[in-house]
Amino acid sequence: MAIVRRLLEPLAIHPTKGKECALGHEGAMFAMIRRHAEIKLDRPIVLVGMMGAGKSTIGRRLARRFGVPFHDADQEIEKAANCSVEEIFQRFGEQHFRDGERRVIARLLALGPQVLATGGGAFMDPETRALVTDAALSVWLRADIELLWRRVSRRGNRPLLKTEDPRATLESLIDRRYPVYAEADLIADCHDVPKDETAGQIYSMILARLADGEAGREADL
Repeated sequence: MAIVRRLLEPLAIHPTKGKECALGHEGAMFAMIRRHAEIKLDRPIVLVGMMGAGKSTIGRRLARRFGVPFHDADQEIEKAANCSVEEIFQRFGEQHFRDGERRVIARLLALGPQVLATGGGAFMDPETRALVTDAALSVWLRADIELLWRRVSRRGNRPLLKTEDPRATLESLIDRRYPVYAEADLIADCHDVPKDETAGQIYSMILARLADGEAGREADL
């Protein structure tokens, strides 16, 4: 059972002490393992959500589980522009940034299976959203205002929050963005728990979607 436990760990499913397990019995458990082992990621996984939701941190862990590359759209934009996201906003404005962001995301999506973490505003752009919808499986990392504020208030490099009342600005962004984020293929409610735990549960959710089509669109992690 120790081997079974290690196999099930990435799927956030754990056997019980007796012969019965979370799936009912060992035969079903091994059938599930074989089934998921045969699933190959055939498209990019795109993580969307607000700043502070954990897209980059969780994205790296998901990429390792799937054995595919990880890309951070903001980092790729900074490489292409040879300056930081904050500098792009200051020197050229948000619209210039969004245009470059769209081009970078289109280029990355063309690379095939990967995990791609996008900036908070990327999925708001209709053209970028259409690109993601056509080429990838999108996952919204949904988090409440309290969790997001605790995280983003620790850092001062968020261009959109450089206002007189950054928390009110964050709340306003949530009000505008969450109805659009809801168009993502999968929705994962994230809480203040270890990132490995969240990544494991999202990994299971994605595997179920790849195996069963519409199965489990939302999950509370």
